Amino acid sequence: MIKKLTITSLTALSLLLVTAQAEGMMKCQSGKCGAGMMKQAKQGAKMHKKQKHSPFLIKHGLPHLTKMLMKSWDDPKLALTPEQKEKLLAVRKETLGSVMSLKPEVISLTKEIVQASKTGTKAADLKTKVEKLASLEAEATMTHLKCIENTKAVLKPEQLAYLMEKRKAQHQMKKGMKCASGKCGKK
Repeated sequence: MIKKLTITSLTALSLLLVTAQAEGMMKCQSGKCGAGMMKQAKQGAKMHKKQKHSPFLIKHGLPHLTKMLMKSWDDPKLALTPEQKEKLLAVRKETLGSVMSLKPEVISLTKEIVQASKTGTKAADLKTKVEKLASLEAEATMTHLKCIENTKAVLKPEQLAYLMEKRKAQHQMKKGMKCASGKCGKK
């Protein structure tokens, strides 16, 4: 049975994850973890450095349609009309403006929560900040969903299908690259 997640349950989950991550990192930094745990902590730190700070509640899975469109802007197979381009640029401008205004606060709050957790601040004392962070990420995600909806409204069904097929092909190519280097466990 799937339950509807509320801001409160998302807040609790986020707080739990941040706290657990910080506790694990502190154990490893103090030398109280096994070799396997140390290796995981180092890999996690590498991945964290590589990741960009995403202001979205849903970090993966939703397509960034206007970004994809910019890469295929003059693709003859996509065949965007001047009117479509004008509308799509307006959607992109509105979306980026909204999301970029939220991003600095999301990054700042995230860093504050992580740092406070590392220094031993109690979870209950971080609740207000985590709720604010969840609210900002939810707002950014709603902006993203609205962008997807508005972009789809501008595109013809065949244009959208072409774009999604192109996206799928790119994901398959990335997946194949990981497997070729032996990271997926397949030979």
